Amino acid sequence: MVDPVERHIEQALARCDCTAELGDARTLTAADRSYDAVLLLGPLYHLPERSERVQALREARRVLRPGGPVAAAAISRHAAVLDLAAVDRLAPESRMRETLATGRHDRAIGFTTAYFHTAEELASELAEAGFEDVRLNGIEGPTWTVLKGVEAHTGESLAASGLLDSAIRAARLTDGDPALVAASSHLLAVGHA
Repeated sequence: MVDPVERHIEQALARCDCTAELGDARTLTAADRSYDAVLLLGPLYHLPERSERVQALREARRVLRPGGPVAAAAISRHAAVLDLAAVDRLAPESRMRETLATGRHDRAIGFTTAYFHTAEELASELAEAGFEDVRLNGIEGPTWTVLKGVEAHTGESLAASGLLDSAIRAARLTDGDPALVAASSHLLAVGHA
């Protein structure tokens, strides 16, 4: 594990039998072709510049053995708008317009300074970094906002209502559908070195 936050390193070492080091996804210390797989959870949405995100992906490719998989998570461009709308917190003149237009999310709106991807951008960044056979998946599926809204407005148990099972079925049915992937709050791109 490589993380830029010392507390995260300490927590990982306390919970798992793994190696963990302070570092930056853009400049890994690992040797070329030294890992069977790479999982990127966080770096892409914490790097606002495309060149920085592509550099992190290139580093992931550098440390992967030939043919090795990368799984890279990103936040969907529309996640914040859909989230706020589901819980009735989207203001009529929302400051989300800039995030929707540019992908850059201002921490003053909530969450943190981040970059929110379109599905096409995420796929193109992996391709630019040299990954092949890139496929995109939506993590939560297209009906996550229904679950969020019901829970926020009624406090109803989602498992008891059957809505959770229905949302899981919808996610499985639409998994990989280019028209619905970006409806998910988070995207997962998988490619090979």
